[in-house]
Amino acid sequence: MSGPVVVGVDGSPSSLAAVEVAAREARLRGSGLRLVHAFGWPSGHVPPGVPPWNPADVGLRVLVDGTLADAERRAQAVAPQVDVTRDVVVGEPLTVLEIESRTAELAVVGTRGLGKFAALLLGSTAVHLVTHGRCPVLVVRGRPDPEGPVLLAVDGSRGAVGAVEFAFAEASLRGAELLALHVWNICTERAYDHPADPPFASYDEERLRAVEERLLAESLCGLRDKYQDVAVRHRLVRGRIRPSLIEAGGGAQLVVVGARGRGGFAGLLLGSVSQAVLQHAHCPVAVVRTGKE
Repeated sequence: MSGPVVVGVDGSPSSLAAVEVAAREARLRGSGLRLVHAFGWPSGHVPPGVPPWNPADVGLRVLVDGTLADAERRAQAVAPQVDVTRDVVVGEPLTVLEIESRTAELAVVGTRGLGKFAALLLGSTAVHLVTHGRCPVLVVRGRPDPEGPVLLAVDGSRGAVGAVEFAFAEASLRGAELLALHVWNICTERAYDHPADPPFASYDEERLRAVEERLLAESLCGLRDKYQDVAVRHRLVRGRIRPSLIEAGGGAQLVVVGARGRGGFAGLLLGSVSQAVLQHAHCPVAVVRTGKE
């Protein structure tokens, strides 16, 4: 039996939007939805006489229950048939979500929040969750086109295998087209005959293009037979990675990327490219790890 779809809730508009997306994802998967509010005492301060694991004694339980009740109403309005559970967990939000991801099928988060969730996807915290989480992470942002494709960023690395399968599965669940995008440029090293070849050696553009086309096709090999209901469209783009990916996502309903990569997408979630995707994507972004990477 698969785990639930988990979503972090703090009452902010962003987290409530994430709840609605998470409810739809749970409905598509036929799984449960788990609403989690992480409670951490500010700066580690616990009022005298109050057990650190029980915020109810200082009147916070009513506030937290109200937040979760509102989130549950939102979820049931979107997917009334989904089984919803909710819980307050004491701990830092990132630690709590990391632990929750161990038994979840999917973790869903918003781009902005209140309190400790405020910077969840800014800077190193996004990298932390993606790097240490045990399930795919869906970041809710932008305005997706419900009729658009699922956009898959392809780089051909072993670390992106999970992202490819996730993208196929999502396209199948949504009844959407899968657009497989591979960005390349003359800086690629795959077309050189020997590692010692100089980085600025002359190159054959047609040869390079043929290599990249083959890599794109091979990355999808096997899954097209498994997901015969998914219409797949290839797109090979020579250009800069960040603007190409962001532009292509303009008409998509979801962008799927791997947590690690090589070549054009190397380090996608470890530096400036990750910041560009998470801050400027026009639709939700799913980040998928493969194995222990």
